[in-house]
Amino acid sequence: MPVILPSEELRAWLRLSLEPGLGPAQARNLLAAIGLPQQIYGLSAGSLGKLLPMELAQQLGRQPDEEVQAVIDRTVAWLEQPRHHLLTLADPAYPQALLDIHDPPLLLYVNGNPDFLARPAISIVGARSASAGGMDNARAFARHLARQGWCIASGLAQGIDTAAHEGALLAGSAAGGTVAVLGTGIDIVYPAANRDLAHRIAAAGALVSEFPLGTRALPYQFPKRNRLVAGMSRGVLVVEAAKQSGSLITARLASEMGREVFAIPGSIHSPLSRGCHALIRQGAKLVESAEDIHDELGRPAVPQEANPDSGAAEQATRAAMPATDADDQRVLDALGHDPVHLDTLQQRTGLDLPSLNGRLLQLELSDTVVRQSDGRYQRR
Repeated sequence: MPVILPSEELRAWLRLSLEPGLGPAQARNLLAAIGLPQQIYGLSAGSLGKLLPMELAQQLGRQPDEEVQAVIDRTVAWLEQPRHHLLTLADPAYPQALLDIHDPPLLLYVNGNPDFLARPAISIVGARSASAGGMDNARAFARHLARQGWCIASGLAQGIDTAAHEGALLAGSAAGGTVAVLGTGIDIVYPAANRDLAHRIAAAGALVSEFPLGTRALPYQFPKRNRLVAGMSRGVLVVEAAKQSGSLITARLASEMGREVFAIPGSIHSPLSRGCHALIRQGAKLVESAEDIHDELGRPAVPQEANPDSGAAEQATRAAMPATDADDQRVLDALGHDPVHLDTLQQRTGLDLPSLNGRLLQLELSDTVVRQSDGRYQRR
C-alpha cells in the first residue's frame, strides 16, 4: 500500500505537479538534483536559479497562487475518502513497470486498490466503434487471461476497452483483476456511459490517472493516457483497429518500450481489421488464442484458485457452435466469416426468403449471428 505522507510533504508533491510553467521533465530533474519536493521549496530563488530560469525559480520561492492552492486543498480532501490514494515517484508502491519508461508521471491518483498496479499486466485495446464480434473476442480474451492471473489494463473507452474491463470483472475476485487508466482527472468518468463500469472497477480493481482532479477530457491527454496503458503492461493485445486509430499509438508506444505487441486478425473486408493487419505486417504476433500470448510471455505466478483448468478456460476464447438443424447449418456455412448481404445468402443457400429470414432470426436470438448496421449478417 502507498506510504501515508506527512501533510507538508504531501502538499509539496501536489504543488510540484501543479506548478505553472514547470514541465514534468523539469520537475524530475529538480527531484534528482535536490531531493524531495519540500526540500526544493525550501531553497532560495538564487539556488533554484542555477537549475531553472530565474523567473520560474522566483515563482517557486513564493506561496502558490490561489488556483493551485484550491486544487491542493481539494485533493487533500479527496484523499481522506476510503480507497483514494496518491502514489509519488518516491513511493515504494509506485509500479516498477512505469518507473522503467522514460517519462513516468510524478504522481498517480488511484481510486480502488493500488496493489493491482503491481500485478503482471496485459493491456487490451481497440476500436471504440467495435463490431459485436470484436467485443466478444475482447471480453473472452480478457476473462480467460484474468483467470490465468493477468491484470487486464485498458483505457475505459467505449468499445474494446469496455469489453476488456467487463471480461476481467467476469473472471471473479480470485482472478488477476483490471486497471482502468483515465485520460481525465480521477474524479471524472469519461465517457459518462461508463460511469457504472468505472464504479465496478474501483470496487474490484483500480482506476488510475496522472491528471489533477477536475481535469476534463481533452484530445491531447489521451495519447498520454495510452503511454501508461502500454507502459504498465508486459504486452499489448490489439483486438480491432482502423488504419488511423489511437490503439495503433498504444501499440507503437508499447513496441518502443520493449513490450510485446499482439494483434487479432479479421476479415479482409472489414475496416476494423486493417490496423491489426498492419501491425502483423510490422512484426506483431498474430493471435488466435490466449496460448499464443503465453507462448511469448509465459504465465504469471498466481495462486491455484486464480488459475482454473486451462482446457475449460481456453474455450472462453473461442466461440462455441450451438446445436443447429440442417437448414441452420446451411445458413452458417453460407455466411462463412465475413459480413454477407441477405440476397447473397439467399443465392448461396437456395432457401426462399421467408425461410431464410426465419432461420436468421433464430440464429440472432441464440447470439450465433449478428445483424450489422448496414443490414449485412455476420457470425459471432
